[in-house]
Amino acid sequence: MPSPSAPPVLRHVRAKLNLSLHVTGRREDGYHELDGLIAFAEVGETLRAEASPSLSLAVHGPYAEALESEDDNLVLRAARMLAQHAGVEAGARLTLDKHIPVAAGLGGGSADAAATLEALVALWNIDVPGSELMEMALSLGADVPVCLYGHSAFISGIGERIGPAPHLPTSWLVLVNPGIPLATAEVFAARKGPFSPPAHRWQASPASAWALAEWLRRDRNDLEDAAKSLVPDIAQVLTALRHSGGCLLARMSGSGSSCFGLYSEHGSAEAAAAQIAVAHPGWWVRHARLVG
Repeated sequence: MPSPSAPPVLRHVRAKLNLSLHVTGRREDGYHELDGLIAFAEVGETLRAEASPSLSLAVHGPYAEALESEDDNLVLRAARMLAQHAGVEAGARLTLDKHIPVAAGLGGGSADAAATLEALVALWNIDVPGSELMEMALSLGADVPVCLYGHSAFISGIGERIGPAPHLPTSWLVLVNPGIPLATAEVFAARKGPFSPPAHRWQASPASAWALAEWLRRDRNDLEDAAKSLVPDIAQVLTALRHSGGCLLARMSGSGSSCFGLYSEHGSAEAAAAQIAVAHPGWWVRHARLVG
């Protein structure tokens, strides 16, 4: 257990991206079966865990207000679940610097929960098998296991079946959110049409961002049309990305309203982000490296 003088533990929380997302079926319990490729972007937020006799969470940053009214958000749920599982009586003072929009399809809450599990295992100096951490992660949400995994991966099931993906080439992203939250349940309810076959798998690593874009064009995000029917601004975001210089591919991520553009050069992504931010000052716009 940590002493009062134990050093704080810091975890960087990366935004999660669905580079492809196929809806392949629906289970009897109502959850949809998914299949696709997950990666991460080198942009996100920071979680700090410090020794404390009680458990607390302070949220700062531009998106702190969205969590201020939640007494049982994913970070606190993850902390309480781990403490109960491991029989830990110590607390922790958690501080989250919140920079990822909420309900945006970027896995912010799920990534925060995964970072909480990792940080508290280190702070409390406890030994929890990886399989047990994954079980806790899944009970917190379908995206939490892959965020705990932390690398590009092919996922299936409701997100709990995770397989390693080939190394992704050096690529750059522009992430855009129009500032409109979008609930996952609403998007699935609005989805129409038949289910899809699984997304493509490949063994060899794409040689370049161009090759990665060609691979991704074989697949899609099956929730994109449903999301656009609920938030028409998503179509405007995708148009802005596709018309930016150097964009190889533009697609919505997950079930939220965020979209990404894929670029081969850092300069192209930086210029595109600046152009879009000036044209649409109300949008959240970031450029970042693809973490593959």
